[in-house]
Amino acid sequence: MIAPSGELDHDTVEPLGTALEENSGAARIVVDCEGLDFCDSTGLNLLLRARARAVGAGAELDLAGLRPPVDRMFEITGALRVFRVYGDVREALAADAPAAREPGGARSGDPA
Repeated sequence: MIAPSGELDHDTVEPLGTALEENSGAARIVVDCEGLDFCDSTGLNLLLRARARAVGAGAELDLAGLRPPVDRMFEITGALRVFRVYGDVREALAADAPAAREPGGARSGDPA
C-alpha cells in the first residue's frame, strides 16, 4: 500500500512516482488516496502510467479512499472507468481485486 497525502501536482508528484517505481514488482499495489486534498493532471497521469505498467506486467494497481475534490477529477476525466476504486483501504485489502468495482462500472459500495 502506498499513501500519498496533501497535494499531488507537478511540484509534489516525485515521491509518489518513486514509491510506485519501488513497488513495481508487486502483484498488486493499492494507493490510499484518503490523505489527498488535491490531484492535478500530473498526478493523474502518473497514476495512469503506473497502472498501465502494472497491467503490462500482469499486476494490478487499485485506488482506495478517493475524496472530494480528487474523486471529482477522476470522474470528470473518465479515469474512474480505468481504475478499480474501493471506499477505503480496509475494504481494498480485504477484497479480492476482481470483486471490486471493475473499470467502467459502479464503485465498490455504491448502490446498484
